[in-house]
Amino acid sequence: MMETVTSADGTEIAFERTGSGPPLVFVHGTGVDYTWWDLSGVSPALADHCTVYAINRRGRGESGDAEEYKLEREVKDVLAVVEPIDDPVTLLGHSYGANISLEAARQTNHLSDLILNDPVIPVGDDYPDGDALVGELTSLLADGQPEQALVFIWQAAGVPQPLIDEARSTPNWRELVDAADTILRELQAITENDFDAPRFAGMTTPTLLLSGSESSEIHNDTKEAVSNAVPNCRTVTFDGHGHFAMVTTQDRFIDEVLAVVRESN
Repeated sequence: MMETVTSADGTEIAFERTGSGPPLVFVHGTGVDYTWWDLSGVSPALADHCTVYAINRRGRGESGDAEEYKLEREVKDVLAVVEPIDDPVTLLGHSYGANISLEAARQTNHLSDLILNDPVIPVGDDYPDGDALVGELTSLLADGQPEQALVFIWQAAGVPQPLIDEARSTPNWRELVDAADTILRELQAITENDFDAPRFAGMTTPTLLLSGSESSEIHNDTKEAVSNAVPNCRTVTFDGHGHFAMVTTQDRFIDEVLAVVRESN
């Protein structure tokens, strides 16, 4: 059963609440939706210990959308879910969802902790040619091939092929295909939003930055920039794993998240 809140611009944002215990809010990345946390096995494992709120980001499923897209609107979406929760929240974002979560943490005092898993911010020389990526996606979408566009971005991001195959067999795959057009605007938002490190100097939320040793140089550059900019930030690296460590080393990933939740509660 999906629940909804109304974001600052009037858009309805849906989320799924499961489990019981300290509140833990999930913000998924580009090209996926809230079911990613189930597909990866993270949500059911953590729902045994926490009340999990898995946000379905705007433009997907039962969540609404607006004509104009800005990252800041997504930040307000997250705050619309987080701030009505009675207890202080642990906020967990993956990839572009981590970008959104980082911005949200700067704007609220309602977090006990922030967990960022491989945010992607163009801060170094290793950021790829975004024009080439956008060009390929634009071509596929214009040719009426949203499923191919979705698979293309999953493969480009390094999603393990068995997980792609599993996702294609789920009832929610069609909704992901229907939302493939959200990928373009999110890639553009990544490149358009400069990382202004001084803005985070006043953040007091304890922050855990998770990354894989095999994540791309983009993520490594981001990890260095964020860890230097955010006070009270520590990093954990999953040796031998990449951008999808929640899949490839699931137990370790879950243990790190649970350690944060337990320490705050």
